[in-house]
Amino acid sequence: MSLAPIAYVPVGWPLFAMLVIVIAALAALIQIKVLHSVYMSLGVSSGVALLLLVATLVGSTINVPLLQVYRPHVVHALQVDAFGEAYQTPAVVDWPGTVIAANVGGALIPAAMSLYLLLRFGFWARGLVAVAFVTVVCHAMARPIPGLGVALPALLPGILAGATGLILSLRLAAPIAYVGGSLGVLIGADLMNLGKLQTMGASVASIGGAGTFDGVFLTGVIAVIIASLSPFHRTPRTARGGATASG
Repeated sequence: MSLAPIAYVPVGWPLFAMLVIVIAALAALIQIKVLHSVYMSLGVSSGVALLLLVATLVGSTINVPLLQVYRPHVVHALQVDAFGEAYQTPAVVDWPGTVIAANVGGALIPAAMSLYLLLRFGFWARGLVAVAFVTVVCHAMARPIPGLGVALPALLPGILAGATGLILSLRLAAPIAYVGGSLGVLIGADLMNLGKLQTMGASVASIGGAGTFDGVFLTGVIAVIIASLSPFHRTPRTARGGATASG
C-alpha cells in the first residue's frame, strides 16, 4: 500500500453536515460580535478562530501516512491429508496491513495551535495538569472498534476540558481548555492505543481521525464556550515582552 496522503471523511455525512452548520452559525455570530470576546479569550482574533475551525474541518478529510504495520490474519483452518491422516492447520492470508496516519484537521492543526497557546501564555504547569487529566479519562472511555479504530464519546473531551480550564484558571480557562482537550484526546484515545490498532482490521488508523475527530473538533467549540461562561472571565492580556500575568 502506497504511503501517499489518504483522503476520506472521518465521520458520517450527517454529522459532517452538522459540523458545517455549526461553523456557519459561529460565523454569523462572529459577524454580529456575539462571540468576539470568546475567541479573543483563546488568544486569537475572531477571524483567525473562524479560519482555524474551517481549516480543521477541511483538514479532517486529509490523512498523512506515517508508517504501515503488517500483521497476517488467521482466517480459518484448512484440512490437510497426509499419510492417511487429516490435519487441521491455520490458513494465513496475505493482508496489506494498517496504515498509521495523522489527520490534518484532527491532529496536526490542534497540536500546532496548542503549542502556540502554550508558548504565548506560558501556562505550562497548568496545561500539563489539564492534558494529564483529560488523557486519563479519555483513555479509560476510549473503545477499540474493529474495522474503525478507537472511538470516543464526542462531547466528553470538550466538557472535561472546559471544566478543567475553569478550575485551573478563570482568566486563562479558554486556552487551557483547548490545549487540555485537544492533546488529551490525541494522547489518551489515539496514541495510547496505537498498539491495539494493528489487531483491529482497519486499513487506515488515523490519529485524530475517524472515531476521535468529532471529539477534537467539538473541543475547539464547546470547551472555549463553556470556559468563557464564567462571570469572572476576562480576555488574557499579553504583558510586555510577550508574557502574561498569572491567572
